[in-house]
Amino acid sequence: MGYLLDSLSTALGMIGHFNQEVLTAVGTSLYTSLVATLFSTIIGVPFGAYIGLKKFSGRRAILTLLNTLMALPTVVIGLVLFGLFSRQGPLGPLGLLFTPWAMIAGQTVLATPIIANFVLAAVNGSDQRIMNTALTLGASHFQAGVQLLKEIRFGVMAAVIAGFGRVIGEVGVAMMLGGNIRGVTRTMTTAIALETSKGEFAFGLSLGIVLLSVALIVNLFLNILQQR
Repeated sequence: MGYLLDSLSTALGMIGHFNQEVLTAVGTSLYTSLVATLFSTIIGVPFGAYIGLKKFSGRRAILTLLNTLMALPTVVIGLVLFGLFSRQGPLGPLGLLFTPWAMIAGQTVLATPIIANFVLAAVNGSDQRIMNTALTLGASHFQAGVQLLKEIRFGVMAAVIAGFGRVIGEVGVAMMLGGNIRGVTRTMTTAIALETSKGEFAFGLSLGIVLLSVALIVNLFLNILQQR
């Protein structure tokens, strides 16, 4: 028990004194996760809305694929993208491997199916009269779809936050595509895994506290928006 309390005290001291390594890992995590969430939102929201609104051949297969991708192991995504970004891969000349952009690509692949599925569920659970009323009043299908997204905005926000939560706590993709390079691609999760294995439990604990705080702040933000 004393070991845990001493480690917690040291961890809080690192946070309070703005330890540079802690700040760098936090900054890298937030940067890559926010950018990946932005890309995933741009792709996932319209895709999920389209799948929810349209009835077409092959829709069931796409739904099955989306559900499968939600449960896809991160190491599998990391393995596929590693092959694409490696020197022998088709995207090797871009030099993306072991850079933040490789991590962002992997995190985007992780978050997009989650956001699309949440938006799809929100669309399916919405009042269909919203679309019909908008179309009756002369709106185009695109304008009616935008109006529907406005009406289910809290569901869309929940989808985006779920996507962000998925990537901010991710380890496999960040480790395989980023390489855990200090000051460049080391995130909170990869730093926790590395430093704890080296016996630096207090350092890992400090990052764990920050990671939990980020999750708490994001969820409080969503609750405040919903109350308004």
